[in-house]
Amino acid sequence: METKNNKKVIRAWAMFDWANSAYNLVITSTIFPAYYVAITANAKNGDRVMFFGKSFINTALSNYALAAAYMIMVLLLPILSSIADYRGNKKIFMQFFTWLGSMSCCGLFFFGADNLEFGIICFALAAIGYSGGFVFYNSYLPEIATLDMQDKVSAKGFTYGYIGSVILQVICLVFVLSPKTFGLTNGKAAQLSFLLVGIWWIAFAYIPFFVLPKGSPNAQTHRHNIIKGGFIELANVWAKVKTMPLLKKFLPAFFFYSMGVQTIMLVAAGFGAKVLKMETSGLIEIILIIQLVAIGGATLMSRLSAIYGNVKVLLMVVVIWIGACIAAYFITTIPQFYMLAIVVGLIMGGIQSLSRSTYSKYLPENIPDTASFFSFYDVTEKLAIVGGMFSFAFIEELTGSMRNSALALCGFFIIGLVLLLSLLSAEKKIKKNMEFSAV
Repeated sequence: METKNNKKVIRAWAMFDWANSAYNLVITSTIFPAYYVAITANAKNGDRVMFFGKSFINTALSNYALAAAYMIMVLLLPILSSIADYRGNKKIFMQFFTWLGSMSCCGLFFFGADNLEFGIICFALAAIGYSGGFVFYNSYLPEIATLDMQDKVSAKGFTYGYIGSVILQVICLVFVLSPKTFGLTNGKAAQLSFLLVGIWWIAFAYIPFFVLPKGSPNAQTHRHNIIKGGFIELANVWAKVKTMPLLKKFLPAFFFYSMGVQTIMLVAAGFGAKVLKMETSGLIEIILIIQLVAIGGATLMSRLSAIYGNVKVLLMVVVIWIGACIAAYFITTIPQFYMLAIVVGLIMGGIQSLSRSTYSKYLPENIPDTASFFSFYDVTEKLAIVGGMFSFAFIEELTGSMRNSALALCGFFIIGLVLLLSLLSAEKKIKKNMEFSAV
């Protein structure tokens, strides 16, 4: 079966986003942060909790846990992608990480105030499962879509993710808003939501597992011990990247603006719960707005990129992100937070989808080691998350305010903006030289 631009394969690929985006919405974005803040809040001691004998501000601890989870993935992904390229079995790794993430979400069903360590560990393992599966999912993009279709297919994946996650979020919202109808307490309604995410995640992931090709072995390019070879392969990818003028400029820009984007996505609900004292139902409404607007945002950015080019659209979006960070520092009311959510939704889906397809477009066509190249992309993104989350948590612990952490993210976006301007200049120069050569 021809896999490139095959509608059945593309739909199946997009269903992986449908499956695992429920984790991103319920666990990192809405119900878990609200539940976690509720069971750990203690105004008398400044919302501090004990984790294996060490004291942390509650929200700083969860942010540190995410940073640690993504740091583990930074170290693991080069090895895993090397094995996947060598053996051609990246689908097996997708399955392993999906099971890890799914079971960890199910484990959160048992998380309460009396077993904080257990809950934080499950929370971190779920993040590892989510991010681990995504690197292999992303690496399928150049295999299933031709260059001219990659923006559209990438946007389709994110769109499926938003729709799927919204459907499960609405189901969870029913339990959270009316727990007594189902004989539940507020806490049990949240815990049931965690269980539903785990079941949803693994169940729908089997659609792409049945349809996607398993990958092609590429043993001839791997002449080293697989463990050592993973990092050698990463170094080899970097050596190749340095010979690609546009990719070499895009990756640093992507790194810095991702520090801001990924951190905001992961801390938004905690910010609303802690700074604005929002109820769980209000947080769910906020995130639902973001998700629904993001569906249109991903499609809009894909269409704008076809008219103006990827880099110009990315520049516009990063400028809006800077404005969003400044707005987050000053907002004091829930209606203001709702308005900010609409803006964030519009630019969130667009920047993620466009970043992935821009990277894919800058790769040489028909390269055999797509997993290694996308491992490099994901390592860059995960390092950005580690840096962003650690900075956010550290500044909150240092100053006692999440507002200061939000404002500090502006710096990362500004650096990304400057680097994108350099990339745009390089693009114009290359295009001009090509036109000159043609003449």
